[in-house]
Order: sequence, then structure tokens, then C-alpha cells
Amino acid sequence: MSKENFLFTSESVSEGHPDKVSDRVSDAVVDLFLAADPLSRVAVETLCTTNRMVLAGEVRGPETVTYEKMEKVARHAVRDIGYEQDGFHWNNMDVEVYVHAQSTDIAQGVDASGNKDEGAGDQGIMFGYACRETEVLMPAPIHYSHGILKELSLARHSGEVEGLGPDSKSQVTLRYEKGKPVCATSIVVSTQHDADLDQKAVKELVRPFVEKVLPEGWMCPENEFYVNPTGLFVIGGPDGDAGLTGRKIIVDTYGGAAPHGGGAFSGKDPSKVDRSAAYAARYLAKNIVAAELAEKCTIQLAYAIGVSKPLSVYVDTAGTGKIEEMTLSNILQEVMDLSPRGIREHLELSRPIYERSSAYGHFGRIPETDGGFSWEKESLVEALKAAV
Repeated sequence: MSKENFLFTSESVSEGHPDKVSDRVSDAVVDLFLAADPLSRVAVETLCTTNRMVLAGEVRGPETVTYEKMEKVARHAVRDIGYEQDGFHWNNMDVEVYVHAQSTDIAQGVDASGNKDEGAGDQGIMFGYACRETEVLMPAPIHYSHGILKELSLARHSGEVEGLGPDSKSQVTLRYEKGKPVCATSIVVSTQHDADLDQKAVKELVRPFVEKVLPEGWMCPENEFYVNPTGLFVIGGPDGDAGLTGRKIIVDTYGGAAPHGGGAFSGKDPSKVDRSAAYAARYLAKNIVAAELAEKCTIQLAYAIGVSKPLSVYVDTAGTGKIEEMTLSNILQEVMDLSPRGIREHLELSRPIYERSSAYGHFGRIPETDGGFSWEKESLVEALKAAV
């Protein structure tokens, strides 16, 4: 039986967090290849530290995508984030690129040939989740954690606030009563800032954005509102801590409110089911909830490398479903082809749409006209209703 009264916490990190810098650069490289050839294969990791960045991985794509172009998109991403600091500067940092051709052993298992359809790029399990806690059908703690940092970022880039740096983190604890979130019990925001700002000044800069994001009346007590609790946060970003691609997978998904299969998204083209099947699982879960077939829904998909069909499609509606879960699993496989190729084509994933997803969550976003965040569409609702 699920709990009804409890506290739950989720965190987010900004685009300037070292791990998110790495995620963004890796996804910028993915976009670079997909723009040149939609069938490119990309698996690129990024390390960033004090004035140094290293790219490594395997790719298969046009020779026109050179090391120089990869370095250029890396510098552009860092510049756009806003790093022009002594310890990490888009123009002065050293960039090393160690990217080579994809393994032929992997390629032969993944590629379509003869009567064999395109197979999954790796084995693994992927989860999707949706619930009615917010308008975007996301868990409330992670939704508001992202929102606080996104608003701070917009204000920093626009010049609305001055003195704040790119690196920041947020953490939101909500009280649930009868299974529904009702208020915040504590808020934590740590943000990089100029040396001439003290802790009190930073807190007052941050406060309006927290209050803007939270529903009216949800603000936590003053003694539970923590801003830069260590006192100072001047040295930040990759100069303060090394960053790596794929280290913020819970931030990227549901903030711990749902299971995670363990695979990161950034740096991978959509033939990798770590990414595409996780998007498909969210798409299916969201459409089930949007179709009012359940109040909340968790979906697990499982794959084997080189095999096109999913090994299992598991559905859990936590006792809120209107139809039997095995029946719902069968319906999902009828209304959508869950092979890697089927997912990629249904959601139109072979586009350069990934750099924008690298911060503030891959889910709970607004679908965009060029195909960005296509997995957030509610385009299966009518098909699901008709199949029930």
C-alpha cells in the first residue's frame, strides 16, 4: 500500500553545473552529426575541469564532421552557458578530442541487414513515468526544482539580475497529504556569485524566483529556506569540480520519484535505447495518464543488443488504473512499434534536437515545432481510448 502522508525531496542542477556542461557538449556533438547525417551513430563522453575539456567516444558519420568542428561546438556551448572566468573560459580552455570509429562488432549487431531489422544499440532496461501532480504530468518536487533554476538562468542571461554565476543547484522538499503535494517544507538553493556579494544579498536575489515558481502559499518557513548554506560560492563550475557526461541521470528524469534503468541519455544518438526507449517509455506513460486511464503510471521496457523487439513491456499504475495492466501492456504494443527503428520514426528522433535537452530535465518540457521534446506530445491519447 502506498504512503499517503510523507515528505519527498528532489534536486536539480543548472546548465553551468560541471556535469551539465559535459552533458551539453556531448549533446552538441550528437546534434552536429545528426545535422550532417540523420543516421549517424554517436556515443561521445565529455570531461571538463579547470580550463580543460576532453571529448572521447565512438562515432560513425560523415567525414565532414571533423575534430575542429567538434571543438568549435564545444566552445560555443561553454560560451552560451556563460563561462568567461579565469579558471574556465570558452576561448582559453584546452580542448582535446579523442573520438574514433564505431566498433564493427557493435555495428553488425545494430544495423539492419537482409531480413534482420535494426537492433537495439545495447542491452538494458528503461523506465518512463507520469502522474497528475503537475500540469505537465511530472512529479512536483523535480518540476519545481527545475523551475527555480530555469528562472534564475533566464534572469542571468537577460541581465535582469547581476552578480550570479552559471553554476547552481536547487533542492525542494514537499509535504504530501493523502498522496498529494500541498506545500514546501524546505528549499535549498546554492548559486555561484560574484565575490562582492555576501550570503544575505544572494538570498534576496534568489527569493523572488523561488516564490514565482512555487504555487501560491507553498513557500517554506523562513528558517527552512537555505541559500548558499556554506556561506560563499565564488569558485564554481568545472574550475571548482570536474564534470562528466551522464552523472545526473536522476536530475534528468523524475528526481527519484520513479525507477531508473541506469543508462544516461546525453552523448548518444537515438539508436541507443538508453535514450530513445526511455523517451518512448515516458511518452507512453504520459499518454496513459493524459487519456485518463490511470492517475499515475510507470513503464519498463527491456532490450537486448542487436535484437529489435523489446523483451518485455511492464506497466504499473499503482492501483489507479482503469483497466488490467497486462491488457494495457498489450495495447501499448499495438498502438506503437517499440523496436528501436519504430521508436525513432514514431517520435522523429533522428534530428539535431538534443543539446537543448541537456539541462532542466528531459521530461515535463513543451514539445517544439522542429521536433524537440516530441516524446512529450499527447498524440496517442485517442488511439489508447479507442483500444480500451
